[in-house]
Amino acid sequence: MNNQLVSQTIRYSNPILPGFYPDPSITRAGEYFYLICSSFEYFPGVPIFRSRDLIQWEQVGHVLNRPNQLDLTDRKSSDGIYAPSIRYFEGTFYMITTDVGGIGNFYVTATDPAGPWSNPIHVPYGGIDPSLFFDDDGKVYVTAQQGADYDSHAIQYEINIVTGEALSEPQVVWYGDGGPWTEGPHLYKINGMYYMMSASGGTAKEHREIIGRSNNPYGPFERYPEPILTHRGLDHPIQYLGHADLIEDVKGNWWAVFLGVRLTEDGYSVLGRETFLAPVIWKDEWPYIDNNEGCVKLEMSVARLPAAAPGAAGEGRNDFAADHLEPEWIFVRNPADGSYSLDEAPGSLTLRGQAAGLGDVGRIAFAGKRQQHKQASFTTCMSFAPTAEGEEAGLCARRDEDAHYEIGLLRSGDRNRVMARLTIRGESQIVYEAETEAERLLLRIEATEDEYALSYSEDGENWSSIATGPARALSPEDFVNKMCFTGVVIGLYATGNGRLSGVPAHFDWFKYQAK
Repeated sequence: MNNQLVSQTIRYSNPILPGFYPDPSITRAGEYFYLICSSFEYFPGVPIFRSRDLIQWEQVGHVLNRPNQLDLTDRKSSDGIYAPSIRYFEGTFYMITTDVGGIGNFYVTATDPAGPWSNPIHVPYGGIDPSLFFDDDGKVYVTAQQGADYDSHAIQYEINIVTGEALSEPQVVWYGDGGPWTEGPHLYKINGMYYMMSASGGTAKEHREIIGRSNNPYGPFERYPEPILTHRGLDHPIQYLGHADLIEDVKGNWWAVFLGVRLTEDGYSVLGRETFLAPVIWKDEWPYIDNNEGCVKLEMSVARLPAAAPGAAGEGRNDFAADHLEPEWIFVRNPADGSYSLDEAPGSLTLRGQAAGLGDVGRIAFAGKRQQHKQASFTTCMSFAPTAEGEEAGLCARRDEDAHYEIGLLRSGDRNRVMARLTIRGESQIVYEAETEAERLLLRIEATEDEYALSYSEDGENWSSIATGPARALSPEDFVNKMCFTGVVIGLYATGNGRLSGVPAHFDWFKYQAK
């Protein structure tokens, strides 16, 4: 393992994928690296990125972009697609994952990572977080998490990679370090030695990455006595480190991608779990990343292979002039037929309100982008003339059904009203409403580390600030009954609040500006 073959020292910023991009997995095909993340209830599922340098990432699409691959119709928030893993072997890409609340564990294949990807191929065993390993002798193994809390462990079995059929009975191969939630297991073979790596401690302040090694793919694995990655107990701006995946570059240097959270001083983050990058150092045939030493920083200076690649999408303006949405746009669950269009009013995104609203588990008309900066503004121009009671459309900052802020136009009591609504811990309240004759509004949500401010304008020059909501209430840390695994998504929405809307909303443009 030669970590000296490097070209120069460069600086880069962490996270490499800011915003709600948790549970990263990575592979390399030729000169390109490919990276995927969890997507939970959002559709299309499993965003996929490529890079030449591990720093600048370009989204090339989603792995699961067809209903026959992923049906999220009745999936609750923070269910759906968990912890996908990507591998490349002999010209084919493989993505394996779990559809929680749906079809369970499956994988899909493609020769082009931009797609199309195959229909799901089911595998029979495991709880969540499956991973594939292709051994030198042609055998293919599935390693997956099984059990809950302190009973979590990893099982492993051989499969027929064409059919997904199990060729052996599952065996327990890894119990972790005695902590709860042994998750995200990956099997590697490096310099003739098998390594079993997993997360432990739960995806919060005790989160850590641990590893063991063996001469046999089924173990027993000698566990390294300390975590190879964690910031637990360390006063540091990056917390929750873990759920890692290892990759070797073309110069023989090793790297790790993993999730982390940039907490505020008050201990929360609306951005959720993000993807970070750090070099791997090998000591006595053990990989090491950062065990409470603060090696993983927001600004990194490391020796590595330089290259150039397109920048990632995110900030900027969308004019909806193309015949498709850019790949960073996502829907809450599978969009219903006819709920959105780029053709109905060319040069705008049209949303037709469904019966389900923002607080419902259903197919809602919502198209959004992940919030990737702690301080940013999000603005849209909407044309909407509702005529039936309850018809509504606007701009929303969404965490899930229990936490979202929106500003929009609502038909109520035979009048159209500009309104602002705050939903905190499942309780919704309209905090502002005023009658308006305008059918064209500019809507804005401005985010700071502490709050979201909602404002609107009828002429584009004079703005009225009508509501604010605490940022903490939209963070994954502020949950009541069910843990939240997602960060804030800023979206355009429409709803009939119980019935299909007869009037669509047209959004001329959407602007995301970091501050």
